[in-house]
Amino acid sequence: MIDSSVGRWVVRNAGAARPCLRLFCVPWAGVGASVYRLWCAALPAGTEVCSIQLPGRESRLREKPFDRIDDIVAALRDELTPLLDVPFAFFGHSMGAVVASELCGALAREGGPQPLHLFVSGRRAPHVVDPDPPLSGLSDDDFAHEINKRFGGIPAEIMADREILALLLPCLRADIAALESYRPAMGRIACPLTVYGGTLDSRAPRIHLEAWQEMAGSDFRLRLFEGTHFYITPRRAELLADIVATLAPLMRSLEETRPVTQVVE
Repeated sequence: MIDSSVGRWVVRNAGAARPCLRLFCVPWAGVGASVYRLWCAALPAGTEVCSIQLPGRESRLREKPFDRIDDIVAALRDELTPLLDVPFAFFGHSMGAVVASELCGALAREGGPQPLHLFVSGRRAPHVVDPDPPLSGLSDDDFAHEINKRFGGIPAEIMADREILALLLPCLRADIAALESYRPAMGRIACPLTVYGGTLDSRAPRIHLEAWQEMAGSDFRLRLFEGTHFYITPRRAELLADIVATLAPLMRSLEETRPVTQVVE
């Protein structure tokens, strides 16, 4: 069951009134919170999936999308504060990995609570330079074709439907512009860090994923799944199993230390 009444920025799965742990999931460029709609069923009881809904997509289609990572992070930092009252973890794929890791940095700089774990997926380490030229300023046709050439993320039926493509492109173009203007602001990542990627992902090859270790201030782990940049969809079950296994010791510890509510008759 999904509860989106808590605000425009976060779509939550309706579970326990006070979960043991919240997993905040940040989507990749051009898509919305619904890409994580199946995740809650695969995670253990007591875990609340909170999917981030950025402006310009799905329920916020009429809003102007942000075109700078620091603006996204600043807005999310304020919006998420009321939900950081229980232990939490971050997951982000591609652009979502940038936002999630910068959120960790923003919270650390302000002395705020830190996630128990950070999961980043399908994104080179922030200090690794993009070898390809910018594309956010291209014409619509050239932009769409170049996106598909680099990432393969736009289905053929959408590429063939100019009306639907016209709805998608403003958000996607803003997201790409945000990534192209991005300058890392975080320092070392204090919490344990897991990095995921696809074995055939030319946008985030193993060497670029391994570079995250230079920013890890605590435990670091890298795991690759068979597939391309969007391995995250066909390998969802394997990915979620790994996330569950990683969070399991934390969940057990949280359950053991959780106060027992007594019922007085």
